[in-house]
Amino acid sequence: MTSDKPLSGARRLLLGLTGGVAAYKAAELARLLMNDGVNVQTVMTESSLHFVGTATLQALTGNPVFTDPWDPHFSNSMAHIELSRNAEVILVAPATADFIAKLANGLANDLLSTLCLARDCPLLIAPAMNRQMWEHPATQRNLAQLRGDGVTILGPSSGAQACGETGMGRMLEPQELLEAVRAFFQPRLLQGKRMLITAGPTYEAIDAVRGITNSSSGKMGYAVARAALEMGAEVVLVSGPVSLESPAGARLVKATSARDMLAAVEHELGNTDIFVSVAAVADYRPVSAKRQKLKKNGEGMTLELVANPDILEYVASLPRPPFCVGFAAETEDLDRNAKAKRNKKKLPLLAANLAQDAIGADDSELILYDDDGRHSLGKASKIEQARRLIRHIAVLVSRRSIDAAHGHC
Repeated sequence: MTSDKPLSGARRLLLGLTGGVAAYKAAELARLLMNDGVNVQTVMTESSLHFVGTATLQALTGNPVFTDPWDPHFSNSMAHIELSRNAEVILVAPATADFIAKLANGLANDLLSTLCLARDCPLLIAPAMNRQMWEHPATQRNLAQLRGDGVTILGPSSGAQACGETGMGRMLEPQELLEAVRAFFQPRLLQGKRMLITAGPTYEAIDAVRGITNSSSGKMGYAVARAALEMGAEVVLVSGPVSLESPAGARLVKATSARDMLAAVEHELGNTDIFVSVAAVADYRPVSAKRQKLKKNGEGMTLELVANPDILEYVASLPRPPFCVGFAAETEDLDRNAKAKRNKKKLPLLAANLAQDAIGADDSELILYDDDGRHSLGKASKIEQARRLIRHIAVLVSRRSIDAAHGHC
């Protein structure tokens, strides 16, 4: 279960089910959406009724389930018009290969395909099919056509399938689809802005096999990138070595050492509106790294270190810096150390938390420091904290733009 708070307000989503075994997951998805504050209206194809009944979806959503384009509940037999006009978004889950082919070619021979064709709202689909059906050139052509038409494709993932085979084509899990819906409903507060984000640890080589690094997982930086994408920003993610998948839509630039990361940041800074320094950059590196593995001789070893460049301080001290956001992971005296770091680097915004609670965890507390003071964000998942942070950044960036337009400092 997630710790995120439900969406505020009554969002309206039309959930379409087509005839695949994964239709059973739609029941759990409907429950999660309803618990999250989304008003779910369900439309099912005739073939989907072989896998799950209308009574289940009606009980979970509290709304009648429609299957017939000639349903007498709608005046003038216009179910496809009324249903599509009452939805903010349509999500088809599962979307079979057959239904994907219908959408790609504009076919409309049942209620769900007809309302998808008649819609004036966004369409999201969650493919579900056998791995060979997924890989077939016809399916891939149809998906390419839908992407070109502006349809959002969610998944699929790879895993065990009902047919007994394993591979791509497995529908995303209900929780993953819930997150995708949440992302869709985020306001596009940073539309037209370019954001440069650093994430993860750095690695400073001692010899061919050893090095200095830290326990940063990169989860917070990647969550910030995802939240920024959700809110419309163009995102460049400069990442140290992590075991995370890059958020779809972000341009990933890999870096290993602090100097690698600085070089990548320098290269990507042009036209950047917002710089968010989440990476846990090593403060020191060995004076020289040995090309071969150092052999132990039974005695101690002295390692001489030199300071690494401070990437955030470099960017913030530029003559015309982007809006700079720093992160501070402290182990004690959080307020004092965070405020000192913000003042030293002259940052408009700094986010801080306790390292022992945050590093490697999936949720954390976060405190924001800006010119208006201290803003404490209660404990939440890192993606929710990232969304809160991005909303706060958007407010400050907008305020700065207004001040600049009026000639204020």
